[in-house]
Amino acid sequence: MTKFIIILLTAVFINNYVLTRFLGICPFLGVSKKLGQATGMSLAVIFVMLMATAATWPIQTYLLNPNGLGYLQTIVFILVIAALVQFVEIVLKRYIPSLHKALGVYLPLITTNCAVLGVTILNIDEGYTFAEAMVNSLGSGLGFFLAMVMFSGVRSCLEGADIPKSFKGLPITLIAASITSLSFLGFSGVIENLFA
Repeated sequence: MTKFIIILLTAVFINNYVLTRFLGICPFLGVSKKLGQATGMSLAVIFVMLMATAATWPIQTYLLNPNGLGYLQTIVFILVIAALVQFVEIVLKRYIPSLHKALGVYLPLITTNCAVLGVTILNIDEGYTFAEAMVNSLGSGLGFFLAMVMFSGVRSCLEGADIPKSFKGLPITLIAASITSLSFLGFSGVIENLFA
């Protein structure tokens, strides 16, 4: 049980896919302006990460590896993720049209969100069991959620700030993102020492 807690907390705080591994930057910068959109996108990403891991881990373990087809990993994983995102888009369009409209073009971009693909591939590369891979995916999704919500708050503060003209727009957004990312460096080593 302790190992699962370590994997979960490490994925959320230390190996945060957005703030320390720099995966999933497109939705991080594009959908973090409003808290509602950031939350909706994050929940969709958590769902897709969990479902993608639940589908790709067995495919890799029981189909690709035994048949010597490991080299097809990236292509197969992308196809699985694309199918899952289409499913999420259909469900949102049918049951939560306001969120579907608010996410707009960013929802199909989950298909190309390298954080989702990164989670599925790194679960295999780390040698996680199925349960460990699912916990890591949940932690990675929660880390994505945390980063999106935190940065949404930062961006809302920036809207009312007196920013020099040369820094307005994308420059101040990137500076704020880098400072937010630096704040997560303080977690390095903390989780392992708690359970040592």
